[in-house]
Amino acid sequence: MNIKQLNTSQQTLKQLAALVWYCGVVVLFIKSSSLLIDAIKIETEILWVVAAILMGSGLGWLKGKYLFTPLCQKNLRRINALVQPKIWQFYRLPFFIFLASMVSLGNYLSQKAQGDDLFLLLVAMVDLSIAVALLYSSVCFLDKKVNIGN
Repeated sequence: MNIKQLNTSQQTLKQLAALVWYCGVVVLFIKSSSLLIDAIKIETEILWVVAAILMGSGLGWLKGKYLFTPLCQKNLRRINALVQPKIWQFYRLPFFIFLASMVSLGNYLSQKAQGDDLFLLLVAMVDLSIAVALLYSSVCFLDKKVNIGN
């Protein structure tokens, strides 16, 4: 295979980055919802479930505003600066390694939390906070100032 066949546009890389970002939002909302439902099934007080939802959402908003948005903007600027973008360059290799590690850790923690109401709520709160942060920061993909270029 000729390496030039793997060239792509900056816009395609941005779309792939957005796809991964939004997939994270959906998966983490589903996962956190499932964990919250599991907590309710083992008769966790609803007040604690509501508290986990509120805290996860609040922490997610903060992470989205102050951590994820700048990281997303930085990645989009990096993509804009690529001269001959390759299809795999929508994120850097360390991001993919970090993502795989976090998915593995999240699955492990979710399994360990089963049957423990406090642990379920904590893992659900972390997952929800990341989902909210991803959703909040996803506006970067619509921002014309950062999204200029081909």
